Amino acid sequence: MNLAPYAAHPDRTRGRRVPEPPAPTRSAFQRDRDRIVHSSAFRRLVYKTQVFLNHEGDLFRTRLTHSLEVAQLGRSVARTLALNEDLVEAIALAHDLGHTPFGHAGQDALHACMSGPGRDWGGFEHNLQSLRVVDELEHRYPSWDGLNLCFETREGILKHCSRRNAERLEREEPGGVGRRFLDGTQPSLEAQLCNLADEIAYNAHDIDDGVRSGLIRLDDLADVPLLARFQAEVLAEHPALDGRRQLYETIRRMLSAQVYDLIDHTRAAIDAARVASIDDVRRAPPLVRFGAAMREDTAVLKRFLLQRLYRHPRVVDTTDRARRVVRELFDAYLQDPAQMAPHFAERAARAYGPDADAVRARAVADYIAGMTDRYAAREHERLTGERLFALAATQ
Repeated sequence: MNLAPYAAHPDRTRGRRVPEPPAPTRSAFQRDRDRIVHSSAFRRLVYKTQVFLNHEGDLFRTRLTHSLEVAQLGRSVARTLALNEDLVEAIALAHDLGHTPFGHAGQDALHACMSGPGRDWGGFEHNLQSLRVVDELEHRYPSWDGLNLCFETREGILKHCSRRNAERLEREEPGGVGRRFLDGTQPSLEAQLCNLADEIAYNAHDIDDGVRSGLIRLDDLADVPLLARFQAEVLAEHPALDGRRQLYETIRRMLSAQVYDLIDHTRAAIDAARVASIDDVRRAPPLVRFGAAMREDTAVLKRFLLQRLYRHPRVVDTTDRARRVVRELFDAYLQDPAQMAPHFAERAARAYGPDADAVRARAVADYIAGMTDRYAAREHERLTGERLFALAATQ
């Protein structure tokens, strides 16, 4: 692997929280990727919502397929920029491990349960939860909790973090993954790349899923300059192309344009900043970027998705029911922790002292965040007797 001098080199990693001897056949970041793929949290992503719930159609994206698409895009760009593909893949595959059931609706509901008047229990951030999964909540190894991943993978997973939580992380791990949110430095280029690959992937596949669902029409794409441009090209070259192939080709060309724009402007930013090491990258402003025109086009696309898809009455109805499921599960488990799986029930039962309520609430939040959509719906039905979703499966 021919890496740029400013890439993350696996033999120069800042290491793991629990030191381990190197693997004989894999780099440190390859080892991280493999641990993520074999984790329980990664498997559960297949039944976690992206936009449409799992029962609404077999071909809609889930958190798992989204993560795979982010990894594919990220690796492709990383190879061109001579960055570390294995690190990019590890971050991409792990970045949503902490997402709740029911997507952003579940996350918002769980945050409300963990914050507000009388409930100052730290709130809920899905990026921080992804870090909790790989640092604490996976139980696979005899000598430590979590997956014991490298610093560089962990910092890439923690895409966003509130100052309050960053300060707590810094107290627990001085100079660790929370530091950059306090001193204004940047993560590796690999982490920066995953952030933008995430955005590129979900914008593209949400258009695809929106059309597949019938909530967005092909004619609506004319309202989005970035899509309209490529749709016109496709129709000019293939006037008889059916709608499905027309959409695929339009999205394919849009993705290519975004990737090439990202590569060109990132190269220019790296050259202008004269970075020669990963430490230079951390001290520089963000370097992985679109050009101004593509940033504006992408912003228009995101506004279109917000208005036409995410706020569509059918989607809103589903998200309202999802929030109710999460809220009522939280209250039920908080009142009777024994209803949770044994490990989480025991954590809640052991809570004592002035922080007992917060510790108990965090155990409940960890349990709910790890659920799949259908398991959460099934548990809600078991505890309340109400069926809000037509889901039937076990976790």
